[in-house]
Amino acid sequence: MINRRKFLACSAGMVAMAPVRTSAGATTETIAREAGVKLKLGLNAYSFNGPLLAGSMTLADAVDFCAKNGVDALDATGYYFPGYPSVPSDEYAYALKRTAFVNGVAISGTGVRNNFAVADEAARKRDVQMVKDWIVVASKLGAPVIRVFAGPERPAGYTFDQALDWMVSDFKQCAAFGKEHGVIVGLQQHNDFLKTAEETIRVIQAVDSEWFASILDIGSLRSGDPYAEIEKLVPYAVSWQIKEEVGRNGKPEPTDLARIKAIIDAHGYRGYVPFEALGPGDARPRVTAFLAKIRAAFGLSECRSDSKVNG
Repeated sequence: MINRRKFLACSAGMVAMAPVRTSAGATTETIAREAGVKLKLGLNAYSFNGPLLAGSMTLADAVDFCAKNGVDALDATGYYFPGYPSVPSDEYAYALKRTAFVNGVAISGTGVRNNFAVADEAARKRDVQMVKDWIVVASKLGAPVIRVFAGPERPAGYTFDQALDWMVSDFKQCAAFGKEHGVIVGLQQHNDFLKTAEETIRVIQAVDSEWFASILDIGSLRSGDPYAEIEKLVPYAVSWQIKEEVGRNGKPEPTDLARIKAIIDAHGYRGYVPFEALGPGDARPRVTAFLAKIRAAFGLSECRSDSKVNG
C-alpha cells in the first residue's frame, strides 16, 4: 500500500505545498498542485436563487447566462434541480450536461444542504445517503466536486469536540464514496457549526482524505480579520465562493477583491473561482456588475458571446 504522504510526494508533475502546522503541533499535507495561478471564473447558481426557485429561470438559463457573459463554468447547486432533495432523472442531468458542453460552459460543481451537526444518528445517516446519491449525480454531470456543509448550528448539549467525532465519521464515508466516483467532497464553512478557518481545518485534517477539501467561502469567516482567515484556508481549497461582502468582527464590509487576488497569488491556486452575488432587485444586472468587478480586480479579460472575430 502506498501511503498518502508518499503518493503526494511522488505524483508526477505535482508540487506538494509545505505542511501546515496545527495549533496542537501536528502537521498535515495540503492540496498538491503545480505552482502558480490559473483561474477559471464560475457562477454559483445561488446568485439567481429567487428566479430559480420561482421557476422563472432554469439551470439551462443559468448556463446561457454564463455563455453570453464569458463565464467558464456553472456551479449547479442541487436545490434547483427538479424534485430536490431527490436526485434528478438521468434525462434531465444529461440534457443539462449537453447544454453546458455545447455552449463551452463547464459544470464545475454541485451542492446539497446536509446537516451532520445533529446527535440523531438516523438523521445523519439519511443525509450521508443523500450526499452519496448526489455524488453519483455530480459524476454524471461531469462535476469534479460536490459542496457540503457541517450543519446549520452547534448542537445543544454537546461540545464541539463531541460533535466533531461523529461528523468526521460521516464525512469519511462521503469522501470514500466520492473517491469511488471521482468526485471530491468540498466542505463549505458557512458561519454555522464551523465559524473559523481553524475549526474548518480541524475537520479537513481529521477526515484526512485527498477526496475531502475546502470550498472557501470568503463571506462566512466573520470573526477577526477575514483576510487572515481566508489566507489560512487557501492551501486546502479546491473551489471558492467569492462574495460581495466579508465579515470583520461580525460586521459586513465590501470585499477587497484586489486583496483576495493578492492572497491567491501569494499562495498559488489553480482551478475554478465561482462567485455569488446576492441582494434585492433584478439578479441579472447585479450579477453582471459583480462579475465586471471581479474581472477588473483579478486581471481577467472579458470574452462575451457577441465578441467579433476578425478573419
